Amino acid sequence: MDLEIVTLLVPTGPSLAAGAALLVLRLFVGVAFIRHGWPKLRNLRTWSTAMKTPEWLCFLSAASMWGAGIALIPGLLTPLAALAILVSMAYAMVLELVSGFPFIAPDPYQIPEGDYAGPMGVGEPPSWEKAAMYVVMCLVLITSGGGLLSLDNLLIADLLGAIL
Repeated sequence: MDLEIVTLLVPTGPSLAAGAALLVLRLFVGVAFIRHGWPKLRNLRTWSTAMKTPEWLCFLSAASMWGAGIALIPGLLTPLAALAILVSMAYAMVLELVSGFPFIAPDPYQIPEGDYAGPMGVGEPPSWEKAAMYVVMCLVLITSGGGLLSLDNLLIADLLGAIL
């Protein structure tokens, strides 16, 4: 049973190539969510009002995005960090689905001039595609772990093995 917990928290990748791919994925998602979380933390009330979501829930979401992004870069408790981001992105997907947004929005360059202006002016039409892509990326990190090139693999697996 103890070994199963270690395997869940620190799954091992099958090869160096898979480890390199997981490193690239971790770096991409980590940087993206540091950049998504920090402005939301700094402008919490504005974001909460725009989302029509309680401020405490927005704080949990923004803090989990930012903190998990930081943890993903070195690959520290990767499955847990990815789960924190997944929960926020799944909630974003639900909000976007309830709002009636399509999975993939029309390409803004194919929309006739003047036919689309979003809440912040002209830009990308809303869709739930980006949130879904982050959910899928996080599922890969949850099930695959940080890979060979991660703190999980280098330190955490041995530490958890010794404790459990």
